Amino acid sequence: MKTLGLVTIMLLCFTRCFSQSSKIDNALLLDYYQNQRFTEAADYLKKAYAEPVTDAKALSQLAYTSQMAGQLADAENYYQRMYNLDTTNQSALINMAGINMRRGNITKAETYYRRFIASDSTNFVIYKSLASIRHQKYDIMGYVNYLVKANRLNPRDPDVASDLSDQYVELKQIPLAKMVLDSALVYDPENITLLQSLIKLTHAQKKWPETVSAGTKLLAMGDNSFPTINKLGQAYYHLKNYECTLESYYNLQANQHNETSYYFMGMAYKGLKNDKSAIEYMERAIKDGISSAIDSYYGEMAGSYQKVRQYNKAIWAYQKGLHFGESPLIYYSMALMYDSDVPNKANAIKYYKKYLATKPPVTQQSLMEYSKGRLTALKGR
Repeated sequence: MKTLGLVTIMLLCFTRCFSQSSKIDNALLLDYYQNQRFTEAADYLKKAYAEPVTDAKALSQLAYTSQMAGQLADAENYYQRMYNLDTTNQSALINMAGINMRRGNITKAETYYRRFIASDSTNFVIYKSLASIRHQKYDIMGYVNYLVKANRLNPRDPDVASDLSDQYVELKQIPLAKMVLDSALVYDPENITLLQSLIKLTHAQKKWPETVSAGTKLLAMGDNSFPTINKLGQAYYHLKNYECTLESYYNLQANQHNETSYYFMGMAYKGLKNDKSAIEYMERAIKDGISSAIDSYYGEMAGSYQKVRQYNKAIWAYQKGLHFGESPLIYYSMALMYDSDVPNKANAIKYYKKYLATKPPVTQQSLMEYSKGRLTALKGR
């Protein structure tokens, strides 16, 4: 006879404790559980237990099996019936909250979690879950409040300590951020999550040597994320270690760079008196800092100005848009404006020509034909 593993023993105990032997085939049910066939197990139990089920143990078995089968609405219903039988049943509350988190109904989940802490205010996991819900609802102060309570119950938890420290940094509560992190780092100084919060803290404090220390440790542990490298690069720059500034930023992949990284690379090259490279990276920073669609934004603004007959402002907006990129549609719009709203034959001809010179896409064939026709008409006057 094969020795049953721990999981098998637990499942066997579960079936024996929660089934009515006259109705349930424990061997079949155990086979379902062992082979992760929870849907079949749930269907089997629903047929075995005739409704209305009022036995708490039977409801518990139905609730658990339905939850494992992903039948969340059924599982919640069974847990609710358990809770109705015994309103001190904290397990039912936790399970109903967890089910609603999985279903995306965080408001309902929060109701269950709050009902739980009304009778037990010492559960770390509940406060952590409530913090998550408040964060999803963009309630920063509620988020921080629950993180504080969770952190007091378990200051060693790295996720809570990290999140709370980060929020304190955002709120400019630097001493509190440091206190929370220091307490957690004592127990786990190599925790990447905590070190990522540490580099945020030291960067906010402008403690550049400490930022370098945290950043180099993170790099050695395999953290090549932009936030880490960016803070490390800036720290080196402020320490006037321009070579290391560049070395840090060169660790980034091409698609990770942005306006900030290009700016500090440009400034580092400037510090090294390499003005050619400084200019190159400053140009990249400028280009990356400006939306590629900004010309269309100005074009839309200009069109609105035209509709309210503020033509001088429309002209300004069109020209501003052209400053950021040659847009065929802006040229066409300006030509139309000078052709009708603000009659100016020379400018109308000028912008119809500019529009056609951009070689617009075939989707604008009708606009091109119209422009050619208007050019012929205007030149014939």
